[in-house]
Amino acid sequence: MYAIFKREFLSYFRSPVGYVAISIFSFLAGFIFYSQFSYGTVNIGSEVISLRSFFVIIVPIITMGLLAEDKKRGTDILYYTTPVSLFNVVAGKVLAAFALYAVMFLNVVIHIIVTLACGGQFGVGAVGTIIVFFFMAFMFISMGMFASAITDNQIVSAIVAFIFILITQLLTMMSEYAGTAVTSLASTIGIKSESASSAGSAVKNFVGWFDPFAKTQDFRLGVFSVSALIFLLSIGILFLYMTYRVLEKKRWSQA
Repeated sequence: MYAIFKREFLSYFRSPVGYVAISIFSFLAGFIFYSQFSYGTVNIGSEVISLRSFFVIIVPIITMGLLAEDKKRGTDILYYTTPVSLFNVVAGKVLAAFALYAVMFLNVVIHIIVTLACGGQFGVGAVGTIIVFFFMAFMFISMGMFASAITDNQIVSAIVAFIFILITQLLTMMSEYAGTAVTSLASTIGIKSESASSAGSAVKNFVGWFDPFAKTQDFRLGVFSVSALIFLLSIGILFLYMTYRVLEKKRWSQA
């Protein structure tokens, strides 16, 4: 696993991908921090929350080639014809992408140091947002890796990952629309208003239950929830398992 991790992590710096991702993240983090600093109201927690909105851009960039590039070059055959563990392949690649995110996050660490040096505060709410940031990074990277596993085209992989993450980020709005639509539909077909409203609320709550941003919104206030972190971790593991199954299916087809 370490060999795969090392190979994938270093590959980010042998191609423009790593530099592009780091540059975009650095620019966004720097812009947000400078905007706050210029007004004298620096809030590291708010900066990290703002950066979470850009998972939809950065994650597809760093995950699109994790498996799709191997398929395109034909080097993925080595995973299926050698005794290498597919678990190690999946784990090594996802850890490499996660490590790149950790490198990018050094920008925020520098901002924390500057804030403390200038007499600013770094409270428990900021710690909470950072914890959520990394758990969400793992979840979205896992989604991106699955997208890379189901195609041999990096552009298609990036688009699929973009759609996965965008849908996740829009779940709150989607739950509102779904609830309203069900209420309207139920009223149209003659169901009593109370029952129609109840059905709409049930659908809204059901869709909203999957929203990771709603589950973790209290972390910025310093209110920690283990169940919310387990949810993020579980979704990430689910997508890694599906990635593993895609690779395993391909391995058996090579037999």
